[in-house]
Amino acid sequence: MVLSRYLLVLLMLIPGYYASAAEAEHNIDPWEPMNRKIFAFNETLDQYALLPVAKGYRFVMPAPAERGVSNFVANIYEFNSVINSLLQGRPGNAMQSAGRFLVNTTIGLGGFLDVASPMGIEHNPADFGQTLFEWGVESGPYVMLPLFGPRTVRSAAGYFVDTYSSIPGLPGVIEDREWAYLFWTVEVIDLRANLIKADDLVTGDRYIFLRNAYLQRREYFLTGKVQDSFSEQEISDEYIDF
Repeated sequence: MVLSRYLLVLLMLIPGYYASAAEAEHNIDPWEPMNRKIFAFNETLDQYALLPVAKGYRFVMPAPAERGVSNFVANIYEFNSVINSLLQGRPGNAMQSAGRFLVNTTIGLGGFLDVASPMGIEHNPADFGQTLFEWGVESGPYVMLPLFGPRTVRSAAGYFVDTYSSIPGLPGVIEDREWAYLFWTVEVIDLRANLIKADDLVTGDRYIFLRNAYLQRREYFLTGKVQDSFSEQEISDEYIDF
């Protein structure tokens, strides 16, 4: 995790980072040769480590317990949605997220139960990548990060800011850092377990498919619009990490 703090600095040193906006628009993946090598590394790691753990997790966890873990993780990041909604000038969304966090943390037994949704308190996720988008920061090229998967430079920056500004990452909130690392580990395993059923949807060149799926899902998250140019298959929110 410590290495991840420096990944974005390294990206800035890669030739071509400062390509013009017009070039980026026509070639969102100028680092494809490098990205494919990292993708192959991630796929190998997934095949021999993460996927077996995720399958074991799914096998031993009852469905209600697995949903509870997913709810708990989502509830933790409601805090980030509050902060980012305020940074984006959306106080209404911030109040909704704050309401969900308070209700699910108390009545929902620490967030393991989502009682806010049936009460009509809508889920309006907001992350720092979206905040940068609202501030006019360009997306930058597509990049495949070791361990962390597909991103754009902008969403990668947002991801690390959100991780280290989340409740587990805040200094003084969790004195024993091992608990923070445990939370992030469980988050990754839970996400991978939810992605197992999406593996069969991937067709053709796996790298291209997942790249386009990520970019289009991200575009929909930011703008509410998406142009489907890679497949007639639709992948729901739970399958694609923002």
